[in-house]
Amino acid sequence: MKITYENNNIEVQEGLTIKEALKEQIEKSKIKDIIAARFNNTIESLNLPITHGGEIEFINREDKDGRIIYIRGLLFVMCKAFSEVYPEALLTVNYQLSNAMFGTIDNMEVTEEMVAKVKLKMIEIIEKDLPITKVIMTQKEAEEFYKKEETMKGKLQTAIDKDKVSLYYCEDYYNYFYGTMPISTGFAKIFDFVKYRDGFLVKYPSKAEPNCLQETKESLKLISAMDEYVEINKLMRINTVNRLNRKIREENGIKELILFSEALHEKKIAEIARKIKEHGNVRMVLIAGPSSSGKTTFAGKLGMSLKVNGIKPVTISVDNYFVEREETPKDENGNYDFECIEALDLKLFNSQLVDLLAGKEVNLPTFNFTTGKKEYRGNTLKLEEDEILVIEGIHCMNDKLTNLIPKENKFKVYISDLTVLNIDYYNRISTTDTRLIRRIVRDYNFRNYTAEHTLKTWYSVNRGEQKNIFPYQEEADCMFNSSIVYELAVLKKYAMPLLEEIPESSREYSEARRLIVLLKYFETMPSEMIPNNSLLREFIGGSIFED
Repeated sequence: MKITYENNNIEVQEGLTIKEALKEQIEKSKIKDIIAARFNNTIESLNLPITHGGEIEFINREDKDGRIIYIRGLLFVMCKAFSEVYPEALLTVNYQLSNAMFGTIDNMEVTEEMVAKVKLKMIEIIEKDLPITKVIMTQKEAEEFYKKEETMKGKLQTAIDKDKVSLYYCEDYYNYFYGTMPISTGFAKIFDFVKYRDGFLVKYPSKAEPNCLQETKESLKLISAMDEYVEINKLMRINTVNRLNRKIREENGIKELILFSEALHEKKIAEIARKIKEHGNVRMVLIAGPSSSGKTTFAGKLGMSLKVNGIKPVTISVDNYFVEREETPKDENGNYDFECIEALDLKLFNSQLVDLLAGKEVNLPTFNFTTGKKEYRGNTLKLEEDEILVIEGIHCMNDKLTNLIPKENKFKVYISDLTVLNIDYYNRISTTDTRLIRRIVRDYNFRNYTAEHTLKTWYSVNRGEQKNIFPYQEEADCMFNSSIVYELAVLKKYAMPLLEEIPESSREYSEARRLIVLLKYFETMPSEMIPNNSLLREFIGGSIFED
């Protein structure tokens, strides 16, 4: 076989694994702590037998995909350690907090002694550098295996259209994690395992500093918002994809899912509107959240709820307050940085806000994105006594945006799709993945962008969120979780065909395949019954809040 590595053609023997065939290249590589490979734009294990030619590059935890593999492998090691020290423990990996994964145990109290014993066992397993082997079974073999073992580990694979079912083994321990795994336990050079609240944290390096552990930031408001939905999902008995799929297949199951989810959103929005009313001095509601959180629908629904409380919302678009194009700051690559807060005319914005709150009439600008200049077209505004401003934008949690407005006059709402549904008890669904799938569908439906284009730009979008949104989320007076427990079951039929169009030659192919595998685990849910005021309509179309 001919393999291209760093623009060099290498002859390798067919059937050898990547690790065996490219041993010399791995040893001499400038990339340290190699954890996997990108082979023909697909993320693969170093144990993959080479059966055809192609282009290959190595990845480690500094790579986005390598980091995911690192975290996945670390959770596998943790589960193995628990199986040896506390085999009766029923673990659940709940959600991500900063650079750590938060987990709980359903049938045991998590103590400092327990955590210390498990951490010690994890260190022992890592130091032994034990092989992690992928065992592949046919569907028939898997059926026999699950009859004999009576376990749920990886069983969801048998419920979908999949020729092969696989499990990862390390010594006698087995489990399944949905994606490529490290080839041995020695990869986990940097980690920590600590008690946290009523559970534990598995800590790992950040994207920014991949070679050390950072202090875990306390995000109490975010945790509270996620915990609330964890409890609600448990009450509904829909905390895993398997249980969601069973509910979808039930008679009237889809109807119940939709009614419950919509009622939950309406209840939370009504609570926020009531808090704004009770606050008394609020003259301005500021809404911020990452991409595809559902801000447009949320703002529309909140506006209606405020009207019910006798408050009339008046919206102002921050996008009309950009500085003149030639004054726009540039990023490290010399391109205009429209996402930094300095790209906004903060002086003008604040002066007009002060005038509006003082009861004065102001002449609002309209930004011409073609000429890169503000224009004044006679669009004036004066706030009445029963009116408040509603402003939505990525910088709305940052006080620098509204620095001249007293704190008591502002009410900040942070909105995000904080997914707490798990694939199973060991495999969580990333909140970022859910937002990405929402955006893929919305970009195609309303912006005529392909899934490939959305995936190409997602890194830049996410980088802007890391810089401009996430650091300020705890500044919110209130958080709204826009997640819908069944949303991926609905988005599946829209997103899958778009992702499948991405060719193998594309750099985005591996990410597309990863998302396709995720979506395959969901029973397809029809969208016809979803009401036109549902937040989900913002992405699939038919929303009453569309312009």
